[in-house]
Amino acid sequence: MKPVDLPQMRTPGAPALSPDGATAVVAVTRPDLDTDAYTAQLWLVPTDGSRPPTQLTRGWHDSAPRFSPDGRWLAFLRRDDPKAKAQLFVLPMAGGEARKLTDEPLGVGAPDWAPDSSALAFSARVPHESRYGTDPDAEPARRLTELFNRVDGLGFRRDRPAQLFTVTLDGDVARVTDGPDDHGDPRYSPDGTWLTFTAPPSADGTAVDVCVIRPDGSERRTLTDGTLAAVLPRFTPDGDAVVFAAAPAGVVLRNETLWSVPLAGGPARPLLPPADFHLAMLTGDLDVHPDGVLFMNEQRGAVQLLQVPFDGSAPTVLVDGPRQVVGFAQAAGVLVTTVATPADWGEVYAGERRLTAFSRDFPALEQVELTAAAPDGYPVHGWIVRPATEGPHPVLLMIHGGPYAQYGWRLFDEAQVYAGGGYAVVYGNPRGSSGYGEAHGEPIRGNVGEVSATDLLALLDAALKEPGLDASRVGVLGGSHGGFMTTWLAAHHGHRFRAAVSERAVNAIDSFSGSSDIGWYFADSLYTGDFAAQSPLTYADRIDIPMLIIHSEQDWRCPVEQAYRLFVALKRRNAAPVELLLFPGEGHELSRTGRPSHRVQRFDAILDWFGRHL
Repeated sequence: MKPVDLPQMRTPGAPALSPDGATAVVAVTRPDLDTDAYTAQLWLVPTDGSRPPTQLTRGWHDSAPRFSPDGRWLAFLRRDDPKAKAQLFVLPMAGGEARKLTDEPLGVGAPDWAPDSSALAFSARVPHESRYGTDPDAEPARRLTELFNRVDGLGFRRDRPAQLFTVTLDGDVARVTDGPDDHGDPRYSPDGTWLTFTAPPSADGTAVDVCVIRPDGSERRTLTDGTLAAVLPRFTPDGDAVVFAAAPAGVVLRNETLWSVPLAGGPARPLLPPADFHLAMLTGDLDVHPDGVLFMNEQRGAVQLLQVPFDGSAPTVLVDGPRQVVGFAQAAGVLVTTVATPADWGEVYAGERRLTAFSRDFPALEQVELTAAAPDGYPVHGWIVRPATEGPHPVLLMIHGGPYAQYGWRLFDEAQVYAGGGYAVVYGNPRGSSGYGEAHGEPIRGNVGEVSATDLLALLDAALKEPGLDASRVGVLGGSHGGFMTTWLAAHHGHRFRAAVSERAVNAIDSFSGSSDIGWYFADSLYTGDFAAQSPLTYADRIDIPMLIIHSEQDWRCPVEQAYRLFVALKRRNAAPVELLLFPGEGHELSRTGRPSHRVQRFDAILDWFGRHL
């Protein structure tokens, strides 16, 4: 894979399933270099495999398909061009054109159907009347009174809160909620008399509660107690309770596990042991069926699909193995999943039968499992992706962000591009990562750099014992927490590496705590104690290897001052080459969702840097 091959990444999302279980619909997204944006269309997939998938829609960006309970309609989100906001459309499944139901100025979120198929609920951000016009530089000043006032990739929160709405098939829109806080992920009760949703108990905190409200906006109640950060609320089939995923509010290195709370009132209780089960990051979802809750669980680099009984007894594993469930749907006894593997970007399955071949032309390099032992004997799990050519190959140690996240069993553009460029890529999940239980994450708290480095170097040493890897030519790279660790390793173990690429990193915890959108609680929870002693920037005078620093100008998660402080410190010292690559118009998620042209430029710059210095 070369950087310009990004458009080959045809990635299917979570499937929708018709009520009779006969037909799945899935959105397939790919980067488009000509328009420098992402395009997506809906595909129709017969679940019995009797016919190949066919393209159902041809909009610029069609996503989030939802079948109506009566099977007559397919709701979905459409953006008519790369700059348009997503609006809600419905398509008659008997034939005919899609019809637009909304025209919200900032777009709408994924919808949920009323049980009688007469209406849909959705969330949409409502802009303040004086903002988000044609000249943002002429807007009035913002008066900020809360710590939690902005979010990376979104911007300021209080002048465009998300509200709940309903819309009929005739396009009659009614607003359900009001107030300054965000309201998200609405879902109807089985009888259609309630909506459940999430909302914070206060603006200045990290807690998110599960709430309910009548579709006409009356009888709003909060079901949880303000101690959890909840997502994905769903009514149980009898309508007597709401299940949801949550972790303790304001605490990092904790699992986002499955909970239930009674509609009539009472304490929430976990349905899975909180220390052992964790909702999959980024694409995680859950849904309810008569036999229990379907829950996507991280497990040693895999993402399983579990069925969890409502009484909290032991879950049943429905999908397992060295792969990752991306999404799922179940109806009429048929289970359809979208699953990514080390050989493809994702395909749609009915049971174990693969129904699609969206990645059929992609020549993936093999992902080989590796287990190392840290000096204390602790196992460190990871992988190697090698070039197809003969070695010895230079080596890149690649470190994930989070830190409570996981690399895993799936095709990964980063590993494929660097291996395609001639490097053996070593990556894994040291202590501090998710997917191995909270006990695996906890050891780094208050000593992030030192503990993480121990495991990462153990993984690297185990990889270097493999044939065809050149231990004299090793580079290190990573983003966010991975950038933190790249700078840390360059300072404390620089003799192990010939060059480094530190990307969107936390380098100085003190300024991060006051400038990041989440730093005001994240730093205290993860680093604790002496911020200076744990900051990679403190040890910049020890860095003697070439370092490329990559950052986005609009990154509010790890603000750009983190990059500038490290760049200035290394440039003034002048002990080794250092360069700063800044991307305009991008936030923290550049490497995953940034402009396709910027993603190509980023890959080219990293390959150029290691080409010069390895």
